[in-house]
Amino acid sequence: MKILLTGGTGYIGSHTAVELIQAGFEVEILDNLANSKIAVLDKIAKITGVKPKFYEVDLLDASATDKVLRDGRFDAVIHLAGLKAVGESVEKPLIYYKNNVCGTINLLESMKRNSVNKMIFSSSATVYGDKDGIKLTEDMETGIGITNPYGETKYVIEKILMDVANSNNDFEVTILRYFNPIGAHSSGLIGEDPNGIPNNLMPIIMKVATGEIPKLMIYGDDYNTPDGTGMRDYIHVVDLAKGHVKAVEKLKPGVEVYNLGTGEATSVKEIVKAFEDVAGKELPNEVVERRAGDLAKIYADCSKAERELGWSTELNIKDAMRDTINYLRHYEG
Repeated sequence: MKILLTGGTGYIGSHTAVELIQAGFEVEILDNLANSKIAVLDKIAKITGVKPKFYEVDLLDASATDKVLRDGRFDAVIHLAGLKAVGESVEKPLIYYKNNVCGTINLLESMKRNSVNKMIFSSSATVYGDKDGIKLTEDMETGIGITNPYGETKYVIEKILMDVANSNNDFEVTILRYFNPIGAHSSGLIGEDPNGIPNNLMPIIMKVATGEIPKLMIYGDDYNTPDGTGMRDYIHVVDLAKGHVKAVEKLKPGVEVYNLGTGEATSVKEIVKAFEDVAGKELPNEVVERRAGDLAKIYADCSKAERELGWSTELNIKDAMRDTINYLRHYEG
């Protein structure tokens, strides 16, 4: 099967490319390099022995997107491309709606014109909104209490995909709702390397560890959790990438939705301690006021993915810390 991977030079995309290639799929990558580096292609090649064909294309460029789909003759699309910084989306909502929603519409229109009827979509646990402290299942209501435009774009795209599937009996789409990916490939060659100031916990920890950021800000220690800090479901990025392989293998007409997480919640302080234990060094940190909209505890029920896709996580928090530190040692920028 030949797959177009949008956003394939990014953090999740590069790991997904590796797992797909190692599973025997033919992979080509489309990315505008807004939050990634082209050098990742050589690293994918070093890991797998295959350098994917690459298109430097922005999905907002409808004609360039259509040329890729027309010439590539793909069997399926895995759609990861999109802006994803929550804070930035609050400051620049129009950019997020235009990039994420309009880019996806361009992609879907091109898929229709070129008879590509299979898609895996990279969604997010943010679509569940402000449900706090309960294990999230795929059949729960979505779209209520979403606190940022980034999350809204994921929700809107999910609705678009469902409507497209309702209008086309041949359309096969699987929506994967990610929780919190962390870690890196065990080779140390690829990992999380966002452009600019990072928003997620692990990239900030990495920059504190290397001295690029003086200390870690812990936003609130008075939540109703065992140590007072917020708890999230952190999944190793390699496990997440393998979920895409399983999803492609199980595609069928209509829409299926799966959570990809571990089913366990880990606190900010527990993550920091796990990193310190593996790294053998302390991270300077300071507890500051909560951020508006942050919830105490968010974690997944992943039993549907295990039952229907035959997927479950194999790696844990300690593995993620080990692989992150290994990536830092290999990091070339």
